[in-house]
Amino acid sequence: MRIARLQQPGTHGREGRSRETYGLVDASGRTVSTRDDITFATGVPIPRSIKEFLFGGWYDKVAGEDVPYESSMDDYTVMAPIPDPGKIVCLAFNYTDHAREQGLSPPSDPVIFIKPATSLTGTGSEIRCPDFVRQLDYEVELAVVVGAACKDVPPLRAMSHVFGYMVLDDVSARDIQSKDKQFTRGKSFDGFAPCGPWITTADEVQDPHNLRLTTKINGQIRQDSTTDMMLLRIPDIISKLSRVMTLEPGDIISTGTPAGVALKNPGVPYLEDGDVIEMEIEGLGSIRNTVRKVASTTATATATTTTPS
Repeated sequence: MRIARLQQPGTHGREGRSRETYGLVDASGRTVSTRDDITFATGVPIPRSIKEFLFGGWYDKVAGEDVPYESSMDDYTVMAPIPDPGKIVCLAFNYTDHAREQGLSPPSDPVIFIKPATSLTGTGSEIRCPDFVRQLDYEVELAVVVGAACKDVPPLRAMSHVFGYMVLDDVSARDIQSKDKQFTRGKSFDGFAPCGPWITTADEVQDPHNLRLTTKINGQIRQDSTTDMMLLRIPDIISKLSRVMTLEPGDIISTGTPAGVALKNPGVPYLEDGDVIEMEIEGLGSIRNTVRKVASTTATATATTTTPS
């Protein structure tokens, strides 16, 4: 199934906030059975929190139920599926062709960095890029959503801890990344992880290592590859990460990007104001975001471009 987190424009809940909900999306991606629809149809009073629904046993109670898909997805703003993951763990150089285009040997262990939850945003939103960032780049990635906690899990049992998958764009400020000689700051700006459009549950994906993934910038294909090019496969990624940290329900693991990014590719331009990024992974849907360069205050620009101690 496909589970989307939604916001209905013009509706407000407590304290004047826009009303947030979630629902099950039909196979076409055009209609949705919302939380209220599911409760009315099944009599199951499912919780308001999407994380509690997904990981608190409620999803299993309604997964086999006949629910009505009567609401149009066009009536909602589609949000990042997980609102507050404990961790967003990203892999670098996990595609053989990407490692080679960067002049590197593919690693045998995960090379990781962690994005903050504030980097998440949904499809349709703007990627707001401060004007002191000159080299804004894109990376289409298959993201894994952890469904059950694990620590020191062997590869043979690792896939049982996967709840589902989604598309994620690991947006990167390459000039800051190069200045810092590491990844985190240049990849941690607010909104630098568009994802979604929904979570597709693991049972819907026959082989996550055989999915086509593409990036288009203003309609032009920049990345076109398959997840078969992954060096470390998902069971090994989960197993190796769980030796370092406890993986918890709602954690997101982004599994790396294939070749075709702007970095170290002469003639491939970095992103500019107004550029439209479209990313699609076979069977998981697509996300579409627009780059918007925004003015920064002098204080912000100075603080951000100062080398950290």
